Amino acid sequence: ERGLFDLAAELIEVQARRAARRRTPWSPEAELVKDMVGSFPFVDTDDQHQVDGEIAGDLTGPRPMDRLLCGDVGFGKTELAVRAAFRVVSAGGKVAVLVPTTILAQQHFETFSERLADFPVEIALLCRYVSPRDTRATLERIAAGRVDILIGTHRILSKDVAFAPVGLTIIDEEQRFGVTHKEHFKQLRAAVDILTLTATPIPRTLHMSLSGLRDISALTMAPPGRQVIETIIGYSQDDSAIRDAILRERNRGGQVFFLHNRVRTIDVVATHLQELIPECAFVVGHGQMSSGDLREVMDTFSRGEADVLVATTIIENGLDIPTAGTILIDQADRFGLSELHQLRGRVGRGSHKAWCHLLVDKHKPLRDIARKRLKALEELNRLGAGFDISVRDLEIRGAGNILGAQQSGHILAVGYDMYCRLLRQTVERIEAGEQPGEILAAGVRPEERDGGTELELGLSAFLPDTWIGDTDTRLDVLRELAEMCGLDSGQSAREMLHDRFGRIPPEAESLLRMFRLKSRLDPHGLARFAWRGDFYLLEYSDRVALEAFLRPLGAQVRWIRPGVAHLVIPAEAATGNATPGESPCALGALEWFEGLLDA
Repeated sequence: ERGLFDLAAELIEVQARRAARRRTPWSPEAELVKDMVGSFPFVDTDDQHQVDGEIAGDLTGPRPMDRLLCGDVGFGKTELAVRAAFRVVSAGGKVAVLVPTTILAQQHFETFSERLADFPVEIALLCRYVSPRDTRATLERIAAGRVDILIGTHRILSKDVAFAPVGLTIIDEEQRFGVTHKEHFKQLRAAVDILTLTATPIPRTLHMSLSGLRDISALTMAPPGRQVIETIIGYSQDDSAIRDAILRERNRGGQVFFLHNRVRTIDVVATHLQELIPECAFVVGHGQMSSGDLREVMDTFSRGEADVLVATTIIENGLDIPTAGTILIDQADRFGLSELHQLRGRVGRGSHKAWCHLLVDKHKPLRDIARKRLKALEELNRLGAGFDISVRDLEIRGAGNILGAQQSGHILAVGYDMYCRLLRQTVERIEAGEQPGEILAAGVRPEERDGGTELELGLSAFLPDTWIGDTDTRLDVLRELAEMCGLDSGQSAREMLHDRFGRIPPEAESLLRMFRLKSRLDPHGLARFAWRGDFYLLEYSDRVALEAFLRPLGAQVRWIRPGVAHLVIPAEAATGNATPGESPCALGALEWFEGLLDA
């Protein structure tokens, strides 16, 4: 409950600081804005028109904007961001555009520059693609106040970048930044206008729980002329089908992405493809290349000088190639559903039909969860399917995107739906005037619990960001582990982690144990299972069911009062090989209890 209260209080504090702060409304030049919007070469969808009005209203209002713009890949978020930036610049303000990758930074720089080429706006780029000499020149322009819109990765947050005062900050795919940068964004929220863009779907329940704490807009209508991307499941060993798919695209004048997400074998795969289809020109790109080499590869493909780009997931965000009409995703069962949805969105950006081939190993049985994920993507191939996909499979990831990865442990402990409900109720209790002590003393109300067991084990149980760097991927893995650990002893989950990410660190091992224990406790009427040194605190709703579960274990139980019991931990169980910062008593107690369950 402490974590819930802290998060709810933080959300309300940010909201209160924004509500209390007033700034002079932006007053963009109406005729200039009209000309700029009118220069858009396409017709706005109804969604775009509505959201554009919402953003304009935020900017001309008295309070700082904090709006989350959610929309499927290619549905026009960037155009609305360009318009927002132009409104602020035309009113005399400066705009920072923060993106998580160098490719996306370059793409945004080109888009903003092209859209605003006919208007008096100075745009600059800072990322590792920019040479040291050009970076120095850009920093001098910034310091002299000659830059209106600065686009870049976290590099633009560095102390040597004297870009101030910023009026509007646009953050693209915020969930892909690290914790340190997210803390910086939280401070920004109370100080400047913020527009956050994401293609990752937002679960409806979370949308409701945060209603009023953050403005959310959604683009759900596809641009005119956009066609459905045909999604096909096939085999990585089917050379004939792969050749046909690539040649079909080349023969109609299009280009192909072939995604292989292992750097150590990507050149072998590219060589095999070149031998298989000698009439096509191939280039290879991945994140371990030097910035100069990677940029040359991307530029070569963008200019149409190569038919096929063999790449890792560096293409997932920001690479906009209108002529790319086919993507083949090797070992597709290794990706999360939202990742696959994003990758599929790299093609089909023009008015021509597009194809996405999901390739799996013919000789390796598919895990049930992977089969369901691929089937869902194959079925949900209509335009704007992102929201259906979020309901189907991405609730934990959606929560992490908005709340921050640090809350994923709380979500794990009580379950996603319960977490959203508790957060909403905690917000209501704070707003009703209850103090922290009152809320924490009262604890979770009985009607606020579902049948799941809340765990407090005193262990460091998480997926380290030094092991799985991408926040999205960590949260997706959390969801997958929750499903897999309930099926067997956790061995299949352990094998999946080792296969995808290498040696499993102690913290992740503890997380596997936590998932496994939760799946074993959930059916027995336990609301809470909390380590308290020499005993486990048990909160329950059905004593008969709990006694039936505990009696065969032979452990000592003290029935304290209705709904509360203590499971006594023997003194000899108070040792274990704990990780740094972890109690050996807590680990020893868990090993003792697991032993009882396994006996």
